[in-house]
Amino acid sequence: MILTVPHMGPITMTAQTLLEGIGQRVILPPPCTKKTLSLGSQYSPEFACLPLKINIGNLIEAYELGADTALMVGGIGPCRIGYYGYVQQDILNEIGIDMEIIILEPPFSHPKDFWLKIQRLRKVSWKKTLKAIYLAWLKTRMLDLLEARALILRPLELNRGAMDYLLDSAKNELKLTGRPDLIKQIKKIYLKRMSEAASKPTPPSLIKIAIVGEIYTVLEPFANQNIEHHLNYLGVQIVRCLYLSSWVNEHLLGGLLKIEGTKNTADFAKPFLNSFVGGHGRETVGSTVQFASAGVDGIIQVAPLTCMPEIVAHSILPKVSNEYQVPILTLYVDEQTGEAGLITRLEAFVDMIRQKKRRMIVNNG
Repeated sequence: MILTVPHMGPITMTAQTLLEGIGQRVILPPPCTKKTLSLGSQYSPEFACLPLKINIGNLIEAYELGADTALMVGGIGPCRIGYYGYVQQDILNEIGIDMEIIILEPPFSHPKDFWLKIQRLRKVSWKKTLKAIYLAWLKTRMLDLLEARALILRPLELNRGAMDYLLDSAKNELKLTGRPDLIKQIKKIYLKRMSEAASKPTPPSLIKIAIVGEIYTVLEPFANQNIEHHLNYLGVQIVRCLYLSSWVNEHLLGGLLKIEGTKNTADFAKPFLNSFVGGHGRETVGSTVQFASAGVDGIIQVAPLTCMPEIVAHSILPKVSNEYQVPILTLYVDEQTGEAGLITRLEAFVDMIRQKKRRMIVNNG
């Protein structure tokens, strides 16, 4: 068995650390490219959402490198992700790719199924398994904290590209270490280096925008056309509550750890949406309310075209915008989305927010 995992932000580092730690061989897909998306779109249903198409491309490319088994998360509720593992398996079978997809259903909804699949994957003692789980978690958490800091500091970097260089260096060091104390030390060192690299004076035009939406298109830069970089370089600081570590905490650890995430956003959503609509639909509404209450200058919802939970959230967000007087932009992405058009919309949104702030400053004397 040679395992692979489709890309979704930092998940490949997490998966490789965990799977190799429990005795499995791992081959990761190459970074997502236009070729990846072209392959996935060629073999996927036309109206399937973007994550499925990129996943199919990832799996085909990993198979060509020697992987014969893939891991895929399942899901519950209206969101189609609960079916995508099975759909992907059918697609691969139809095009003659002999790859098994092991679908990990949510552990709290399907505990027996989850346990049996973990038992199948585990080839080492429970002591080594727990160590691998802890290392994978710690690396993921540290990288998320560094990324969150970069989203605030990148607009203030003295030399363009400094944050990207430091993040890549930190990720490479995290990949190579297997000691928890060194992992924490790497985070401490790179947080200091990032602060030193972002000592440019804060311009008066600096604004803060929150990113909300469907988890894949929020976390995977290829899917969202590197929206965070474009915004940072427009002089925008970015905050978001969706990170891989927060998703793991909420869906695998039951919210045991007190870290940022979407666990409490259902309460914020209640005045506008009081029911579960699948995916991160309710969390999108709740996060929007939470960020608007905190005083961000604007909010951007990112989602795959045809994503039903985010369409429900989109229909409610104008009410939140009116209630809190915060501008909200919704961006749907698919294989036809062009980077130039996306940048134009971002520039217009940022300019609108800056003009609004100038008017407020003038009116307040």
